[in-house]
Amino acid sequence: MIKVDRRRINKLNLPEISEGAVVYWMSREQRVRDNWGLLHARELAGSTRPLIVVFCLVPSFLGANLRQYDFMLKGLQQVERDLRGLGYDFALLSGQPDQTLPDFVRKVRAGIVVTDFDPLRIKQQWQVNIGQKLNVPLLEVDGHNVVPARFVTDKREYGARTIRPKIQKLLPEFLEEFPELLPASQKGEGFPMVDWDQVRNSLEVDESIGPVDLASGEAAAHAALNEFVEHGLGDYAEKRNDPNAEATSRLSAYYHFGQLAPQRAALTVASRPAGDSVDSYLEELIIRRELSDNFCLHTPNYDSLDSAPEWALKTLAEHSADRRDYIYSYDEFEQARTHSALWNAAQSQMVRSGFMHGYMRMYWAKKILEWSASAEEALRITIALNDRFELDGRDPNGYVGALWSIGGVHDRGWKKRPVFGSIRYMNERGCRRKFDVDAYVRKWG
Repeated sequence: MIKVDRRRINKLNLPEISEGAVVYWMSREQRVRDNWGLLHARELAGSTRPLIVVFCLVPSFLGANLRQYDFMLKGLQQVERDLRGLGYDFALLSGQPDQTLPDFVRKVRAGIVVTDFDPLRIKQQWQVNIGQKLNVPLLEVDGHNVVPARFVTDKREYGARTIRPKIQKLLPEFLEEFPELLPASQKGEGFPMVDWDQVRNSLEVDESIGPVDLASGEAAAHAALNEFVEHGLGDYAEKRNDPNAEATSRLSAYYHFGQLAPQRAALTVASRPAGDSVDSYLEELIIRRELSDNFCLHTPNYDSLDSAPEWALKTLAEHSADRRDYIYSYDEFEQARTHSALWNAAQSQMVRSGFMHGYMRMYWAKKILEWSASAEEALRITIALNDRFELDGRDPNGYVGALWSIGGVHDRGWKKRPVFGSIRYMNERGCRRKFDVDAYVRKWG
């Protein structure tokens, strides 16, 4: 029997449920297994209602390019195949969701719509607009956070130390095994198979940033998780800050596109013998990642320096006129034309692979602050480069990571330095103490 914890569910408008199909508007969680939103839609459908899964493809989304669209579409193609194998309808709409979805809901005479939680500004606004246009309920289900973001706290948390005890207190209740998705009990509208080649040709995106060599889709995501747990997790605590060791999970793109449930990863990692590596990974996977969702949910200007804490804004203002030894333009940063071979190697890794090691991402962003005309310009460049080249761009983790590096979000004041003020400082000497910088430069420079 499918039963979804009601604390994961948020009602976004007021109408009562009426007769008709259940529509699951798939958005952030692009998978068939381990999907609380889809499971709740199936629970509502029961044995009497058809369930229709719909995805709204925006032909041009926040500057995303072929790299990100290719990865997403390959995953969605698997979603359609798996859903149809269970007897469910799948429909792909093209256009802004708040313009296309309400008409679709009326056309199929749906009685209720279920969708995914997402804290990003544009996703929240879509939900508001759609809720105002529907005369049936719109329910949001948090299938991304182990402990639902709206339930764990109703405010922006200061940092990991304040949200950690709240999450840890609730983990025994929420870190549960997923029910199995039952096959469809009622036939739907019989939507035709999606012509994925035609869909790709309809995109209005920059094709100069091409796909990368990372298998996409739910099956590939589970294979990558199992590979990490079997062969990488044991060394995670010791080697995770060494970009040459390749000891990280490389699962961020799968989390971002919803091809892998973070809760599935948490269950799998937590099932291993206790130790520093298990603790370290669960800290990053649950506490730090859900802290990022918390920040974006309660901070609509999450991509602006105005959202930084007061102490950080004050210290950056005090040092805004400090002399910079180097100042680079966006184009120079993008093309890896700085004086630093290490920074250039990090930028090249991201451009070529769609991924940058987490420790290097921090160093990379810190140097953009040091070599930009202002902190505001540094944040703009950091977010623009991250969103352009990273597979997991346009993500709460990315926005918060940029603001941690440049604006002191979720951090504290450190020893004062030129340009940085009290913002935490990083340099190449610190990198050399942690890993073989020359080997990294030889590989990616």
